[in-house]
Amino acid sequence: MVNNPALAIHDLYKSYGPVDVLKEISLSINEGDFLVLVGPSGCGKSTLLNCIAGLEETTKGKIEIAGRDVTQEPPRDRDIAMVFQSYALYPTMTVAENIGFGMKVRGESKAAITDKVAEVAGLLQIAPLLDRRPSQLSGGQRQRVAMGRALVREPALFLFDEPLSNLDAKLRVEMRAEIKRLHQSTGASIVYVTHDQIEAMTLATKIVVLKDGYVHQIGTPEEIYDRPANTFVADFMGSPPMNLVPAEVSDAKLNFGTGQSLQIDSADSSSVSAGKITVGFRPELMELTPPEADSIPVTVDMVEMTGADSYVSFKLGNKAVTARTPGRFHIGEGGQAGLKFPAQSLHYFDAETGNLVS
Repeated sequence: MVNNPALAIHDLYKSYGPVDVLKEISLSINEGDFLVLVGPSGCGKSTLLNCIAGLEETTKGKIEIAGRDVTQEPPRDRDIAMVFQSYALYPTMTVAENIGFGMKVRGESKAAITDKVAEVAGLLQIAPLLDRRPSQLSGGQRQRVAMGRALVREPALFLFDEPLSNLDAKLRVEMRAEIKRLHQSTGASIVYVTHDQIEAMTLATKIVVLKDGYVHQIGTPEEIYDRPANTFVADFMGSPPMNLVPAEVSDAKLNFGTGQSLQIDSADSSSVSAGKITVGFRPELMELTPPEADSIPVTVDMVEMTGADSYVSFKLGNKAVTARTPGRFHIGEGGQAGLKFPAQSLHYFDAETGNLVS
């Protein structure tokens, strides 16, 4: 028996007049996957979600849900449930009525609705709120109700459109954990849109990074973080983002300028050609020590204490970079430090295309 993907998109385009908003989109997820569409504002992620939902017509391409071609199907026939950032609750209905409304419209029995609403309310820990109206709820409680209304559907695919963007920072963290727990307990297939790369990294089993309507990389959170396909992904995914510094390759050395150079690791030497290159490295994979003979000399520009970590800023060549060091950093601003990199912690990107070389 062949299991069809929960979602498969083939060469999808979406245009508004002469403007192509989505281009060459192809991706798929298996049943139980949590796919996160991430990218900056205007990259096309919400448009893609609306195409999956049937709220936007596609210009070209095919969309399959659970093995069924739904490209021309209206939203009601796609076997999906959607959770919006605005909650979209009925203000005159109670929580229980909001959650069970879809079942009522489908003509299911009162007993079935009551049982299902109670089950979902228990799962979302909102059972004590069932008799309240939306105006009596906090933002986090409203979002739980919106999720409950989607869960009673038991669809082939759940679609989340930036569901946490209206919540404050503390509540976002709590609800992020709630959504992750919900996914683990239900095994639901989810497509989730966000511009927040922390949400993407913590929730996803698979991430799609979009920019200007194109897919720039598809992979697990670990793949996206550890081996970004290009400088855009490297700069977008990570907090702080990956440092990207221009360098010149000569005699198996990286020359950053201003007397700063580094021997290229022997494992990378065969794939890094002489000439200009962009070197990438994560802030937490940099080692700062008092100046040593085998380290790159740097001058500390600024130290930011965050409690558990310190962010140390300095220049490599003419580019400002940031290192993330555990605990307190004891070399003050204006002081001299030595920079080292663990083996194979550097990424090399083509200076012109920005694509990963090694």
